Amino acid sequence: EEVLAWCAELGIPTVTLWWLSTENLTREPGEVADVLQVIETKMAEWIEGGLAERLGMRVRPIGRLDLLPAGALKALRGAESATRRHERMLLNVGVGYGGRQEIVDAVKGYLRECFTRGERSDEILGALTPDAVDKYLYTYDCPDPDLIIRTSGEVRLSGFMLWQSAYSEFYFCDVHWPAFRKIDFLRAIRSYQHRQRRFGR
Repeated sequence: EEVLAWCAELGIPTVTLWWLSTENLTREPGEVADVLQVIETKMAEWIEGGLAERLGMRVRPIGRLDLLPAGALKALRGAESATRRHERMLLNVGVGYGGRQEIVDAVKGYLRECFTRGERSDEILGALTPDAVDKYLYTYDCPDPDLIIRTSGEVRLSGFMLWQSAYSEFYFCDVHWPAFRKIDFLRAIRSYQHRQRRFGR
Protein backbone atom coordinates (compact mmCIF):
# COMPACT_ATOMS: atom_id res chain seq x y z
CA GLU A 1 0.00 0.00 0.00
CA GLU A 2 2.81 2.41 0.84
CA VAL A 3 4.51 1.98 -2.53
CA LEU A 4 1.23 2.62 -4.32
CA ALA A 5 0.71 5.78 -2.27
CA TRP A 6 4.24 6.97 -3.12
CA CYS A 7 3.54 6.40 -6.82
CA ALA A 8 0.29 8.35 -6.50
CA GLU A 9 2.12 11.24 -4.81
CA LEU A 10 4.40 11.53 -7.83
CA GLY A 11 1.54 11.25 -10.29
CA ILE A 12 2.79 8.00 -11.82
CA PRO A 13 -0.10 6.87 -14.04
CA THR A 14 0.76 3.19 -14.56
CA VAL A 15 2.27 0.74 -12.07
CA THR A 16 2.81 -2.99 -12.47
CA LEU A 17 3.32 -5.27 -9.46
CA TRP A 18 4.46 -8.83 -10.14
CA TRP A 19 2.94 -10.96 -7.43
CA LEU A 20 3.13 -14.52 -8.72
CA SER A 21 4.79 -15.99 -11.81
CA THR A 22 3.61 -18.93 -13.89
CA GLU A 23 6.62 -20.83 -12.53
CA ASN A 24 5.61 -19.98 -8.95
CA LEU A 25 2.34 -21.83 -9.52
CA THR A 26 4.29 -25.11 -9.69
CA ARG A 27 5.68 -24.73 -6.15
CA GLU A 28 4.40 -26.71 -3.18
CA PRO A 29 0.59 -26.42 -3.05
CA GLY A 30 0.64 -25.06 0.49
CA GLU A 31 3.09 -22.30 -0.41
CA VAL A 32 1.05 -21.30 -3.48
CA ALA A 33 -2.15 -21.33 -1.44
CA ASP A 34 -0.60 -18.98 1.13
CA VAL A 35 0.38 -16.45 -1.56
CA LEU A 36 -3.03 -16.65 -3.21
CA GLN A 37 -4.69 -16.08 0.17
CA VAL A 38 -2.62 -12.92 0.63
CA ILE A 39 -3.75 -11.73 -2.80
CA GLU A 40 -7.40 -12.38 -1.96
CA THR A 41 -7.03 -10.54 1.34
CA LYS A 42 -5.27 -7.55 -0.23
CA MET A 43 -7.87 -7.20 -2.98
CA ALA A 44 -10.60 -7.03 -0.34
CA GLU A 45 -8.64 -4.57 1.81
CA TRP A 46 -7.93 -2.25 -1.10
CA ILE A 47 -11.60 -2.09 -1.99
CA GLU A 48 -13.30 -2.24 1.40
CA GLY A 49 -10.64 -0.13 3.14
CA GLY A 50 -10.93 2.59 0.53
CA LEU A 51 -7.33 2.60 -0.70
CA ALA A 52 -8.30 2.12 -4.34
CA GLU A 53 -10.80 4.95 -4.16
CA ARG A 54 -8.43 7.33 -2.34
CA LEU A 55 -5.72 6.79 -4.93
CA GLY A 56 -8.11 6.71 -7.88
CA MET A 57 -6.56 3.33 -8.66
CA ARG A 58 -7.93 0.95 -11.26
CA VAL A 59 -6.88 -2.65 -10.66
CA ARG A 60 -6.27 -4.93 -13.63
CA PRO A 61 -5.02 -8.50 -13.22
CA ILE A 62 -2.65 -9.72 -15.94
CA GLY A 63 -1.33 -13.21 -16.57
CA ARG A 64 -2.68 -16.70 -17.08
CA LEU A 65 -5.72 -16.14 -14.92
CA ASP A 66 -7.21 -19.41 -16.19
CA LEU A 67 -4.61 -21.23 -14.07
CA LEU A 68 -5.83 -19.67 -10.81
CA PRO A 69 -8.26 -21.28 -8.36
CA ALA A 70 -11.78 -19.89 -8.22
CA GLY A 71 -11.30 -17.89 -5.01
CA ALA A 72 -8.28 -15.94 -6.22
CA LEU A 73 -9.83 -15.34 -9.62
CA LYS A 74 -13.04 -14.07 -8.03
CA ALA A 75 -11.09 -11.66 -5.79
CA LEU A 76 -9.08 -10.27 -8.70
CA ARG A 77 -12.08 -9.91 -10.98
CA GLY A 78 -14.03 -8.32 -8.14
CA ALA A 79 -11.32 -5.71 -7.61
CA GLU A 80 -11.17 -5.08 -11.35
CA SER A 81 -14.91 -4.53 -11.52
CA ALA A 82 -15.09 -2.37 -8.39
CA THR A 83 -12.34 -0.02 -9.64
CA ARG A 84 -13.17 0.10 -13.35
CA ARG A 85 -14.15 3.79 -13.23
CA HIS A 86 -11.03 4.98 -11.39
CA GLU A 87 -8.75 6.98 -13.66
CA ARG A 88 -5.77 8.44 -11.76
CA MET A 89 -3.64 5.30 -11.69
CA LEU A 90 -3.72 1.94 -13.45
CA LEU A 91 -2.33 -0.91 -11.37
CA ASN A 92 -1.47 -4.04 -13.33
CA VAL A 93 -1.34 -6.99 -10.92
CA GLY A 94 0.75 -9.81 -12.36
CA VAL A 95 -0.61 -13.12 -11.09
CA GLY A 96 0.25 -16.30 -12.96
CA TYR A 97 2.34 -13.99 -15.12
CA GLY A 98 5.37 -14.92 -17.19
CA GLY A 99 7.01 -12.76 -19.83
CA ARG A 100 7.71 -15.60 -22.24
CA GLN A 101 4.18 -16.93 -21.88
CA GLU A 102 2.82 -13.45 -22.55
CA ILE A 103 4.72 -13.31 -25.85
CA VAL A 104 3.45 -16.77 -26.82
CA ASP A 105 -0.12 -15.76 -25.97
CA ALA A 106 0.26 -12.53 -27.96
CA VAL A 107 1.45 -14.37 -31.07
CA LYS A 108 -1.36 -16.89 -30.66
CA GLY A 109 -3.85 -14.04 -30.43
CA TYR A 110 -2.47 -12.48 -33.59
CA LEU A 111 -2.59 -15.78 -35.50
CA ARG A 112 -6.07 -16.60 -34.24
CA GLU A 113 -7.44 -13.33 -35.57
CA CYS A 114 -5.66 -13.82 -38.90
CA PHE A 115 -7.11 -17.33 -39.24
CA THR A 116 -10.57 -16.01 -38.39
CA ARG A 117 -10.26 -13.53 -41.26
CA GLY A 118 -9.16 -16.32 -43.58
CA GLU A 119 -5.81 -14.76 -44.40
CA ARG A 120 -3.15 -16.65 -46.34
CA SER A 121 0.14 -17.62 -44.73
CA ASP A 122 2.11 -15.07 -46.75
CA GLU A 123 -0.29 -12.32 -45.65
CA ILE A 124 0.01 -13.42 -42.03
CA LEU A 125 3.80 -13.46 -42.09
CA GLY A 126 3.99 -10.19 -43.99
CA ALA A 127 1.88 -8.40 -41.40
CA LEU A 128 3.71 -9.87 -38.39
CA THR A 129 5.56 -6.87 -36.92
CA PRO A 130 6.38 -5.71 -33.39
CA ASP A 131 3.41 -3.35 -33.54
CA ALA A 132 1.14 -6.24 -34.52
CA VAL A 133 2.30 -8.28 -31.52
CA ASP A 134 1.93 -5.27 -29.19
CA LYS A 135 -1.82 -5.30 -29.72
CA TYR A 136 -2.18 -8.74 -28.14
CA LEU A 137 -0.02 -8.33 -25.04
CA TYR A 138 -1.67 -8.41 -21.61
CA THR A 139 -0.71 -4.73 -21.31
CA TYR A 140 -1.72 -3.85 -24.87
CA ASP A 141 -3.13 -0.45 -23.90
CA CYS A 142 -0.24 0.65 -21.66
CA PRO A 143 2.98 2.44 -22.55
CA ASP A 144 6.13 0.39 -22.09
CA PRO A 145 7.57 0.79 -18.57
CA ASP A 146 9.98 3.69 -18.12
CA LEU A 147 11.57 2.24 -14.97
CA ILE A 148 11.75 -1.29 -13.58
CA ILE A 149 12.77 -1.65 -9.93
CA ARG A 150 14.12 -5.04 -8.86
CA THR A 151 14.57 -5.59 -5.12
CA SER A 152 16.28 -8.27 -2.99
CA GLY A 153 19.69 -7.93 -4.61
CA GLU A 154 18.62 -9.91 -7.68
CA VAL A 155 20.18 -8.62 -10.90
CA ARG A 156 17.96 -10.29 -13.47
CA LEU A 157 14.50 -9.91 -15.00
CA SER A 158 13.27 -13.44 -14.20
CA GLY A 159 10.78 -13.14 -17.06
CA PHE A 160 9.21 -9.81 -16.13
CA MET A 161 7.76 -7.88 -19.09
CA LEU A 162 10.38 -9.22 -21.49
CA TRP A 163 8.78 -7.67 -24.56
CA GLN A 164 7.89 -4.31 -23.03
CA SER A 165 11.21 -3.72 -21.24
CA ALA A 166 13.38 -3.45 -24.38
CA TYR A 167 14.14 0.22 -23.67
CA SER A 168 13.22 0.44 -19.99
CA GLU A 169 15.66 1.72 -17.40
CA PHE A 170 16.52 -0.65 -14.54
CA TYR A 171 17.22 -0.02 -10.89
CA PHE A 172 18.53 -2.88 -8.74
CA CYS A 173 18.14 -2.58 -4.99
CA ASP A 174 19.64 -4.84 -2.29
CA VAL A 175 16.71 -4.25 0.07
CA HIS A 176 14.15 -7.05 0.22
CA TRP A 177 10.65 -6.11 -0.90
CA PRO A 178 8.99 -6.21 2.56
CA ALA A 179 11.65 -3.78 3.85
CA PHE A 180 11.52 -1.45 0.82
CA ARG A 181 11.31 2.12 2.18
CA LYS A 182 10.32 5.45 0.74
CA ILE A 183 13.97 6.51 0.67
CA ASP A 184 14.74 3.45 -1.48
CA PHE A 185 11.87 4.36 -3.78
CA LEU A 186 13.05 7.96 -4.10
CA ARG A 187 16.63 6.83 -4.80
CA ALA A 188 15.31 4.74 -7.68
CA ILE A 189 13.37 7.70 -9.04
CA ARG A 190 16.36 10.02 -8.66
CA SER A 191 18.61 7.53 -10.44
CA TYR A 192 16.12 7.34 -13.30
CA GLN A 193 15.90 11.13 -13.57
CA HIS A 194 19.67 11.40 -14.00
CA ARG A 195 19.83 8.98 -16.92
CA GLN A 196 19.86 9.85 -20.59
CA ARG A 197 17.46 7.50 -22.35
CA ARG A 198 18.45 6.41 -25.84
CA PHE A 199 15.62 4.03 -26.82
CA GLY A 200 18.06 1.88 -28.77
CA ARG A 201 19.53 4.77 -30.75
